[in-house]
Order: sequence, then C-alpha cells, then structure tokens
Amino acid sequence: MAVHEHPHRSSGFPLPSLRRIRTVFAAEPGAPARTGTHTAAAYAFASLRLLTGFVFLWAFLDKTFGLGYATPSGRGWIDGGSPTKGFLGSVAVGPMESAFHSWAGAPWADWLFMLGLLGIGLALVAGVALRIAALAGTAMMALMWTAEWPPARHLSDGSASMSTNPFVDYHLIYAVVLIVLAAAAAGDTLGAGRPWAGLPFVRDHSWLR
Repeated sequence: MAVHEHPHRSSGFPLPSLRRIRTVFAAEPGAPARTGTHTAAAYAFASLRLLTGFVFLWAFLDKTFGLGYATPSGRGWIDGGSPTKGFLGSVAVGPMESAFHSWAGAPWADWLFMLGLLGIGLALVAGVALRIAALAGTAMMALMWTAEWPPARHLSDGSASMSTNPFVDYHLIYAVVLIVLAAAAAGDTLGAGRPWAGLPFVRDHSWLR
C-alpha cells in the first residue's frame, strides 16, 4: 500500500531529522575532548618553552655575573672571565679538539656564545622568532655535542670518557626540543607568538616566526 504525502501540509514547526539528531549527539561528546586535548597540548608546549628558555637565560646570567652556580663568584664575564675558556679549553676528545682549544677564550667566541644564550633565551621566554632560535640553538648544541663527543669511550690521554651513550646526550635532546617548539608554534600560548606573527614584516618573511 502506498502512502501519499501532501507536500503543502505543514505540522506548524519543522522537526530535525533523526539522522541530524544522531549526527549532533555523535559529534558532541568528542568535541570537548578534542578541544580539551588541544588546550592541554598547547599549555604543555608553552610550559616546555618557558622552562627551556629559563635554562638558556640562566646560563647567560650565571656566566655574565658569576652567580656562584656553574660560574664561581668573581669570575663572571663582567669580572674579566671568559665564558668559553673553561669549557672549550678542557675538550679532550673528538675530531675538533685542537680547533676548540684555539677558540677557547677568544673574544669573538665569547661574544657569539653569550649572544646566542641571551637571544635564544629571550626568544623562548617571549615566544617569538622561535624558528631562528631553533636554528641557532641547534647549531650551538651540535658544537657542544661535538666538544663532548659521546661516541668516544676514551679521551685523548687514554682515560675513560665516562660516556653513557654512543650518540644521544642532553645536547641533542635540547636541539630536538627547540625544533619541536618552533614547529608547534609554542609561542602562541602564554607568549607573544600571535601578535609577533601578525606584524607585516614577519608575515612577509615566515622564517622570522
């Protein structure tokens, strides 16, 4: 038996179709979960960015003023000490050992190292220019990784290097963290990443983000 509908007859107000109702209820439970997950991830990346930025900024401050942690009091940069002489001068392994010794204490090396620490630290804390910070930080970490040269089991004098891993050390971890923070636009949360990216010059040169 066929049922003929009357196309001009109305019940007074339209009712949503059952399919539409199922679609709405199926989507609603997942939407808050996705939003919450996205928010949690954004704050996690922002927290990682701020903590990593503090690591670089603190290294700059300690080496500049000799705050008594890694740099003894009275031996800071402003006191005439060299931020690179101790570390590079003590390199005892790796293919660049002699090169690092020649760089140790050189004014250009001190300035590049300290400006790198300051620039990377400020960029991370502010959440701006993260791509530049990632590039500069990765180069710095690669040089420091080469200076410690984890693949070696023994130093130049034959003593044990005390390396615990033939490849991965904290310098590589920091480098990867910097790259991830830049890729995730971690400066947009708890930082000035969005207004920075909105600047006309930055919009025209995306590598500045």
